[in-house]
Amino acid sequence: MSFPKVKEARQLNDEQLSNRILELKKNLANLRLLKATGRLEKPHEFKHAQHELAQLLTVERERQQQAEAEKTASASTTDEPVSA
Repeated sequence: MSFPKVKEARQLNDEQLSNRILELKKNLANLRLLKATGRLEKPHEFKHAQHELAQLLTVERERQQQAEAEKTASASTTDEPVSA
Protein backbone atom coordinates (compact mmCIF):
# COMPACT_ATOMS: atom_id res chain seq x y z
CA MET A 1 0.00 0.00 0.00
CA SER A 2 1.46 3.34 -0.99
CA PHE A 3 0.99 6.64 0.76
CA PRO A 4 -1.93 8.76 -0.45
CA LYS A 5 -1.07 11.79 -2.53
CA VAL A 6 -1.61 15.36 -1.34
CA LYS A 7 -3.24 16.09 -4.68
CA GLU A 8 -6.04 13.68 -3.75
CA ALA A 9 -6.54 15.43 -0.41
CA ARG A 10 -6.78 18.82 -2.10
CA GLN A 11 -9.62 17.55 -4.30
CA LEU A 12 -11.84 16.90 -1.27
CA ASN A 13 -14.36 19.53 -0.28
CA ASP A 14 -14.30 20.95 3.26
CA GLU A 15 -16.92 18.56 4.63
CA GLN A 16 -15.23 15.48 3.16
CA LEU A 17 -11.89 16.70 4.50
CA SER A 18 -13.28 17.14 8.02
CA ASN A 19 -14.96 13.74 7.92
CA ARG A 20 -11.77 12.03 6.72
CA ILE A 21 -9.72 13.74 9.46
CA LEU A 22 -12.18 12.56 12.11
CA GLU A 23 -12.16 9.05 10.66
CA LEU A 24 -8.36 8.90 10.70
CA LYS A 25 -8.18 10.18 14.29
CA LYS A 26 -10.55 7.40 15.38
CA ASN A 27 -8.53 4.86 13.40
CA LEU A 28 -5.29 6.04 15.03
CA ALA A 29 -6.84 5.74 18.49
CA ASN A 30 -7.87 2.18 17.66
CA LEU A 31 -4.40 1.38 16.30
CA ARG A 32 -2.81 2.77 19.48
CA LEU A 33 -5.04 0.51 21.55
CA LEU A 34 -4.08 -2.51 19.46
CA LYS A 35 -0.41 -1.59 19.73
CA ALA A 36 -0.62 -1.22 23.51
CA THR A 37 -2.27 -4.62 23.89
CA GLY A 38 0.20 -6.27 21.51
CA ARG A 39 -2.43 -7.25 18.95
CA LEU A 40 -1.34 -4.91 16.14
CA GLU A 41 -0.76 -7.23 13.19
CA LYS A 42 0.19 -4.61 10.60
CA PRO A 43 2.37 -1.94 12.24
CA HIS A 44 2.83 -0.12 8.94
CA GLU A 45 -0.85 0.91 9.04
CA PHE A 46 0.00 3.17 11.98
CA LYS A 47 2.58 5.05 9.92
CA HIS A 48 0.27 5.30 6.90
CA ALA A 49 -2.57 6.69 9.00
CA GLN A 50 -0.28 9.26 10.64
CA HIS A 51 1.08 10.32 7.26
CA GLU A 52 -2.37 10.74 5.71
CA LEU A 53 -3.63 12.64 8.77
CA ALA A 54 -0.68 15.03 8.53
CA GLN A 55 -1.43 15.63 4.85
CA LEU A 56 -5.10 16.32 5.52
CA LEU A 57 -4.35 18.66 8.42
CA THR A 58 -1.89 20.52 6.20
CA VAL A 59 -4.51 20.97 3.48
CA GLU A 60 -7.04 22.12 6.08
CA ARG A 61 -4.58 24.67 7.48
CA GLU A 62 -3.72 25.92 3.98
CA ARG A 63 -7.41 26.55 3.35
CA GLN A 64 -7.76 28.38 6.67
CA GLN A 65 -4.79 30.61 5.89
CA GLN A 66 -6.12 31.33 2.41
CA ALA A 67 -9.52 32.28 3.83
CA GLU A 68 -7.88 34.55 6.41
CA ALA A 69 -5.76 36.20 3.73
CA GLU A 70 -8.80 36.82 1.55
CA LYS A 71 -10.71 38.21 4.52
CA THR A 72 -7.82 40.52 5.41
CA ALA A 73 -7.42 41.65 1.81
CA SER A 74 -11.11 42.45 1.45
CA ALA A 75 -11.17 44.25 4.81
CA SER A 76 -8.16 46.39 3.91
CA THR A 77 -9.71 47.48 0.60
CA THR A 78 -12.97 48.54 2.27
CA ASP A 79 -11.26 50.36 5.16
CA GLU A 80 -9.28 52.75 2.98
CA PRO A 81 -10.19 56.39 3.60
CA VAL A 82 -11.96 58.17 0.79
CA SER A 83 -10.09 61.24 -0.38
CA ALA A 84 -12.21 64.11 -1.62
